Amino acid sequence: MSVVPVNPPLDRDASFLGAADGGKVTLSGVIPPVCTPLTPDFEVDTGSLTRLVDHLLDGGVDGLFVLGSSSEAAFLPDRHRRTVLDTVLRHVAGQVPVLAGVIDMTAPRVLSHVEAALDAGAGGIVATAPFYTRTHPAEIAVHFRTIAKRAGVPLYAYDLPVSVHTKLDASLLLDLAAEGVLAGLKDSSGDDGGLRRVILGRRNRDLPSFAVLTGSELTVDAALWMGADGVVPGLGNVDPHGYVRLYRAAKRGDWAAARDEQERLFRLFDLVRVGGPRMGGSSSALGAFKAALHLRGIIAYPTTALPQIALDSEEIARVGKYLADAALI
Repeated sequence: MSVVPVNPPLDRDASFLGAADGGKVTLSGVIPPVCTPLTPDFEVDTGSLTRLVDHLLDGGVDGLFVLGSSSEAAFLPDRHRRTVLDTVLRHVAGQVPVLAGVIDMTAPRVLSHVEAALDAGAGGIVATAPFYTRTHPAEIAVHFRTIAKRAGVPLYAYDLPVSVHTKLDASLLLDLAAEGVLAGLKDSSGDDGGLRRVILGRRNRDLPSFAVLTGSELTVDAALWMGADGVVPGLGNVDPHGYVRLYRAAKRGDWAAARDEQERLFRLFDLVRVGGPRMGGSSSALGAFKAALHLRGIIAYPTTALPQIALDSEEIARVGKYLADAALI
């Protein structure tokens, strides 16, 4: 199956890689959380992974985030995580920044993932608060300080309360940013007021190099208008060109064009619900992303990691209809 050349490649403008401030660089732009293609026997499909990376780079993205939620990092054994790191870092070869998720329950477990990420050459790392254990904000601060001290590369906090069951407080994030512990935030909390509190606090505390990235595919235009630096969109695997168009429209102040692109992507995002009530939201959303990538000819198989439930043929056909309506196939 061949890739349908719906959108021409976009030239990547170096100005979108971040704005320098005092010797530091603020990460900005479109940084998709890269899906992890799997074979039918649940091994990492490295050929499909490199095609996916090329698809994203051709779309004009400004960076890549591997081993996040859309990468199914929670489902992958350590050897699969290492395969993803080695494959992507080797293939990208410095074209864009690559962030590596080092997500695990507690700091000692995270540190082993940090070592693997550094060995592979990741330019930054992304960690959640500790989870499973019941954690106090003071312990969350120790967690991030411990990781940052060991890593020696930019550390980004991942606010994901739906999975971690802890909401990262704006004052804690900004305190850690002022200490030099955190380089930025990926906000997937769904709390727009909390996101605005971080953006306002960054301005009031004069922390311009602290990057604020939204993880919400559906409100990117609003987040950028508030002052966010970029987006980490799972749907960006399927349509990177669309998110790049949205971001660039916002950067040039064309908010009407940004809104139009956001509304098109909003309609496309409904594909995540094709699994309906017979499976969980993760199975449905990640299955839909992979089905879309398979239908677009980018990955060989739409396999999701166990114990997620696979989409059936009728559900995959519905994904295809969403793609057709969005002029992606």
